[in-house]
Amino acid sequence: MAVKTKFSINDFNKILSNYDLGNYKKSKPFKMGAVQTNFLLETTEGKFVLRYYENRSKDSVLFESNLIKYLRDKNYPCPTPFKNKHGKFVGTHNDKPYVLFEFIKGRHIKNPSENQKKQLIKKVAELQNITKKYMPFNKKHRWNYSIELCRKLAQKEAKKINTANARKKLKWFESELLKLNLPKSLPKGICHCDFHFSNVLFKNGKFNALIDFDDANYTFLIYDLVALINPFKSSFEWNTWFKFKKDENVFDFGEARKIVSEYIKYRPLSNSEKRYLFDVFKLSIMFDCIWYFERGDAEDFYEKRKIEYLNSIGRKEFYNKMFN
Repeated sequence: MAVKTKFSINDFNKILSNYDLGNYKKSKPFKMGAVQTNFLLETTEGKFVLRYYENRSKDSVLFESNLIKYLRDKNYPCPTPFKNKHGKFVGTHNDKPYVLFEFIKGRHIKNPSENQKKQLIKKVAELQNITKKYMPFNKKHRWNYSIELCRKLAQKEAKKINTANARKKLKWFESELLKLNLPKSLPKGICHCDFHFSNVLFKNGKFNALIDFDDANYTFLIYDLVALINPFKSSFEWNTWFKFKKDENVFDFGEARKIVSEYIKYRPLSNSEKRYLFDVFKLSIMFDCIWYFERGDAEDFYEKRKIEYLNSIGRKEFYNKMFN
């Protein structure tokens, strides 16, 4: 159960006293969510979601609440944050920030149908269309995905782990970052950056809401697109990669092309986005490497193997496979 902080009835009453959302009736923790603590609160006025941020500063949470308010004003399907009696979205309880959100009904679907996949792709493209001109509040208080941030976080992980293997992995990591080409002309905006099935709600088979903007940040607009595509064979995964030879073909661009083709129906890609999709995809793998930095031997590990396979075909061939 994803509850890191326990709340008493008195705690809930204290929080609700700051809002005009009725009196406390009962509560239930959400099982989904690995980082923050989430409760379903039922009051005399209805149901609401209390999101208690275990590891975020108030400024970081303000980035999120302001972004979601902006999206709701543009009729994007995500939970509405509620202002308290002082006109603020973000409150504080025991020195940690929290937000009360609208409760949206829906189901998390692990294996969506083709139609549901298309609905998600459309909503991803719509998100980028809405945010491409949005100037985010408190941007500096988020991890805005870039080469510089990637290098900084990897160095931090290697120092924390402090082993010969970690230092060797960092050396490879930094050399690969130098190979990335991400020109300033690449469009930026807000990306959600976490399209796990637990963050998407469907109702009666239709896309109903995107939730959990905890990882949302200001980055390359195609970052969310690369999160959806996977040009590798479905059998090539973190727990099977070692079964493949280094010179073996592990690519299957069919599904990735379908996703890109669907996406550009709603947000056409610029020429630079097409050309450097290769580099943003590699950047996403490098960030995955950070989240699992302690995993695997520096000589040969999952993310390293993926990067090496991509390097073997190069940017030009990747472009041809995706767009020709």
